[in-house]
Amino acid sequence: MQSTDPTLTQSTTPRSLFIRYVAQNIFGQIGMSAYILVDTYFISKAEGADGITALNLVLPFFNLIYAFGAMYAIGSATRFTILRARGQKDADLYFTNAVFWAILTGIPFMLAGTLAPEPIIRLLGGNQTIVNVGVPYMRIFMLFAPLFMVNQIFNAFTRNDGAPTTAMLATMMSGIFNMVFDYIFMFPCHMGMAGAALATVFSPCVGITICSTHILSRRSGVKFLRRLPSLRRIISASQLGISGFIGEIASAVTTVVFNYLILGLSGNTGVAAFGVICNIALVVTSVFNGVSQGAQPLFSRYYGMRMQDALKETLGLAIRTSLLFAAGFLILFNLFPAEIVDVFNSGNNPEMARLAETGMRLYFIGYLFAGFNIIGSGYLGATANALWALITSLSRGVVFIILCAVIMAAVFGMQGIWLAFTVSELLTAGITAFALRR
Repeated sequence: MQSTDPTLTQSTTPRSLFIRYVAQNIFGQIGMSAYILVDTYFISKAEGADGITALNLVLPFFNLIYAFGAMYAIGSATRFTILRARGQKDADLYFTNAVFWAILTGIPFMLAGTLAPEPIIRLLGGNQTIVNVGVPYMRIFMLFAPLFMVNQIFNAFTRNDGAPTTAMLATMMSGIFNMVFDYIFMFPCHMGMAGAALATVFSPCVGITICSTHILSRRSGVKFLRRLPSLRRIISASQLGISGFIGEIASAVTTVVFNYLILGLSGNTGVAAFGVICNIALVVTSVFNGVSQGAQPLFSRYYGMRMQDALKETLGLAIRTSLLFAAGFLILFNLFPAEIVDVFNSGNNPEMARLAETGMRLYFIGYLFAGFNIIGSGYLGATANALWALITSLSRGVVFIILCAVIMAAVFGMQGIWLAFTVSELLTAGITAFALRR
């Protein structure tokens, strides 16, 4: 069984393949995440700081949905790529199995969004004003949770099957759709937060449709098979997708912990400021995820074919690329913090602006280390080092970030909140470097 991508069967250099896969995946990831910034912008215009606060409080559930989708998508696509590189027929069983488990996993989210959106928002720290703003948004997007997961699976298998351009177009077009209909639903149709949610839940349909043009074509190596779903197979895949899961969970954990701490330090204004930082961080993170996920098919294929020199060269390219992007973002956010924050400060709240500008200068230092950790964890998962991928992902996504946030907030206040991310990523970088050396 051979790849459907002709460039992978020719003597193409790892560098040229890396540029092709990573560049297109970065554009696709930015397109997919940019709609969150557009959501934030339009919501700030329609609902002000309360809307941003509500969006930030429900954001962890977005992260949780995407966490399961990323785990199933990245893990199953990785197993598919490694097994196919070794000519094993079991590779064909992973696609349909992943889709089934994504739909099944989405059902609890659908029930929670339908039956209990108000108590969930209250549990996350929202008062009655925030509950009133956030319930319509949360109810709608959680009702369509399976769509987000299935879209990730279609995209990952399309990319790993040698069609990175189609995968890029799918993510970019779904993002553009979301942006356009955000405006249409929220303003001409006067649907407010419910309109923003509708635009968000329709966008995965665009991505699935575009990826289907490859998956259902004759050139596709991905197959729909009528087989009973396998728990063993989804667990096997999830072991390699754990870095994607923890990466998304990290955003959810960071958001929840930071929200609670900031509410005690600066109230709703502080949470709104963090909401601006958090939503910009999603786009920044998408760039590093773009590098990691773009390189993942190459990592898995070179590992499956035991091409060690090409594997090491690709890893080096990915790490250097991540450091270059991190430096660029750091310069941008230190030169123009006020101008960036003003875009989301429609109420001209001076306290929110002050907090967000300080946060922007300090928080994004952490990406000098986060980029390295994202690449390293993705590499470990793509090369079947599931245990080390789990250790590095849990270190940055759960253990260190919680410890650093709680301790540094108690000692340094809001300054400690902004710097906790950097310290936690620095600590994780030591573990990642040790894992990569092994």
